Amino acid sequence: MSLMAKGGGDGPGFVGIRFCQECNNMLYPKEDKENKILLYACRNCDYKMPTENNCIYVNKLMHEIDELRHINPEVIQDPTLPRTDDHPCPRCSTRDAVFFQAQTRRAEDEMRLYYVCCNSECTHRWTE
Repeated sequence: MSLMAKGGGDGPGFVGIRFCQECNNMLYPKEDKENKILLYACRNCDYKMPTENNCIYVNKLMHEIDELRHINPEVIQDPTLPRTDDHPCPRCSTRDAVFFQAQTRRAEDEMRLYYVCCNSECTHRWTE
């Protein structure tokens, strides 16, 4: 059994794990130096199979499209979060807002505060 690469576009979206047809153990990429080809080889028995694709690993980087969309508006109920009245909501002009610093994955990002309007009918999310 083998899981094939799926997805199109720029290349494979997923490179699956291949299993030995003899003993069902996982196959590992191995270079055949004499024939200069890439193989999948079993470490348990002597089974080998040529690869259909030279790509053995895909590292997809996902870009955050809209980080504000991921903020749960229920944070306005959290009594441990700080509140401010210095940053009025851009949508409804309510002055009361909850704010926090999000955990960023990128070290080069500057500190960014996120605000959520405390008006339960609005709950608009924004950053400055």
